Amino acid sequence: MNISFDPVAEFTPSAPLALALRNHGAGCRCAAHSRRLFTGGLLAAGATLALPAWAREGVEVGKRSSMAKLAPADQIESAAAMQYQQMLQEAGRQRALAPDNHPQVVRLRGIAKQLLPFIYSPNYHSTSRAANWKWEVNLIGSKEINAFCMPGGKIAFYMGILQELQLNDDEVAQIMGHEIAHALREHARERLGKSFATRGVLELGSALLGLGDLGRIGANVGTQLLTMTFGREDETEADKIGLDMAARGGYNPQASISLWQKMGAASKGAPPQWLSTHPSNDTRIRDLQATLPDVQSLYDKAPRPTQRFEPPKKG
Repeated sequence: MNISFDPVAEFTPSAPLALALRNHGAGCRCAAHSRRLFTGGLLAAGATLALPAWAREGVEVGKRSSMAKLAPADQIESAAAMQYQQMLQEAGRQRALAPDNHPQVVRLRGIAKQLLPFIYSPNYHSTSRAANWKWEVNLIGSKEINAFCMPGGKIAFYMGILQELQLNDDEVAQIMGHEIAHALREHARERLGKSFATRGVLELGSALLGLGDLGRIGANVGTQLLTMTFGREDETEADKIGLDMAARGGYNPQASISLWQKMGAASKGAPPQWLSTHPSNDTRIRDLQATLPDVQSLYDKAPRPTQRFEPPKKG
């Protein structure tokens, strides 16, 4: 499939894509996109092998919230898959979906392959469902400074975050690890569970038992995923796990500091829209600096990536 992709040219997406590009969405397992999937074989071996002693080094986070159990994981991941597929299809129609051979796509997928084997770290208390996810990484030709990982392991970066911030590989790994952490810790499912609980158990019970209008419920879940933001506690947790995961993958944890310095400079001290609920840049940098000693030994022992990439040139 030939896709014209010009990340420098002005990109004006249609209304549906604009909504999807502004927010978080969901993942695709269809045959049409199978070439973009990371197969389960990449991770299956890691799930069954005994972890080395140093695997338990690094950051520690608590167990996942029990509120996540109030929301059906299957429905959430299915709704996420639908939204993600729709976003990719619309980006393709807009000629804004980067092809597989684009240097920045190769770069992003290479970094993902360095990080994903470590999703099984016992320190993360991550969802066991991740063992069956088919991870996917895509690049969208938008100038927006954004990236996300949807429930089910669907990752998207926008050209703007790579291009405008001139991110090196170590900095990209910090962002990717952070976004993966949101999915592993089921932060979206937790927030939906809390939302269900406040609305009453009756409607949720109908959804779980196969009663009522499941199509409507699934559509509502998809809409909520598109507009979801995470609280500061979730963001701080994702920062710690992302820092740890990147260090295990051989990416310099010191890059977490330079990343947020760049974020601060780009946003003139205020977080970008997608970070509106995140800790301030100064708070974030201070927390990351305090966590660096916990992951430095992981980085020192980790094999380094065999290939490094340059950020895309500014237009």
